[in-house]
Amino acid sequence: MQGRRNFVKGMGAGAALAAFGGIASRGAYAQGSGPLEQVRILYGFPAGSAGDSVARRVAEKMGGSSYTRNMGVVENKPGAGGRIALENLRNSVGDGSVIALSQVSAFSIYPHIYSKLTYQAKDFEPISIGAIMHHGLAVGPAVPAEVKTLKDFLTWCKNNPDKASFGSPGAGSQPHLLGALLSLRSGVRLSHAPYRGMAPGVSDVVGGQIAAIMGTCGDYLSYYKAGKLRVLATSGPQRNPYLPNVPTFAEQGFADLTAEEWFGFYANAKTPADVRARAHAAITTALKSDALKESLGVVGLIATSSTPEEMARSQQAEFERWGPLVKQIGFTGDS
Repeated sequence: MQGRRNFVKGMGAGAALAAFGGIASRGAYAQGSGPLEQVRILYGFPAGSAGDSVARRVAEKMGGSSYTRNMGVVENKPGAGGRIALENLRNSVGDGSVIALSQVSAFSIYPHIYSKLTYQAKDFEPISIGAIMHHGLAVGPAVPAEVKTLKDFLTWCKNNPDKASFGSPGAGSQPHLLGALLSLRSGVRLSHAPYRGMAPGVSDVVGGQIAAIMGTCGDYLSYYKAGKLRVLATSGPQRNPYLPNVPTFAEQGFADLTAEEWFGFYANAKTPADVRARAHAAITTALKSDALKESLGVVGLIATSSTPEEMARSQQAEFERWGPLVKQIGFTGDS
């Protein structure tokens, strides 16, 4: 898949964070310990969202591995753009019985917009990337039916400034910044409406309470197929495989809005290296399942996996890319 090849290529960019050393870089640890009874996967957004599907599908397939005897349990910790789940992981015992699934933005964007994060990258160890997602701009019935392209939408917004708005899954999220970049590059003022996750935002767009939403394509794929939303652009380097008829932002003159965000599995940094290695084996084995790939495809996600080192390099590359863009946008999460 072309998008997957581009993503893997991108993982080679940037130097790894010093805190993200190889899986065998920790000190002494107990050898030969058996599998855990059960593992909890923390996810920082509501149940039913696209990322939640990644956590649940992997949790279902973890049982009976060298990592855990029983299937995993997903605990949703919504709020603060996913930061609550990471705070919980940072404060966990660090024996491997608790891990988290997080969007890369928590490490690549949040450090640029929050002066006082309650966690640091060094508090965690990467295990594996789990899925790639593309974002996109979708409009609903509040926007006239003759608006069919991104250019049409921007023209309509310019002529209807009181209605020119877009929702996102949260202030400081990658979709929020993509919308802000669209406004900055087009010169058209777009008001931002942050939501607590994608579900309520999509509901408001479908209901006509807000003009548009920028967010994970998978979260509104079913509404698009049902004709309730129109998707005007997607953020991938190529067209999204689940929305092949929708042009990318780059195709429509906005190359800065090219972005592939991923969900990745993280462990508490205190977790012994042998436990992290077994977690990596169990998670990557689950991600190779054809049934899991098909299940994630239903919600518009591209299942993938990585080594911890590849995940760290990709995270660092994203961190370096978003720093200058955040400065141009001028957004801070502390205001």
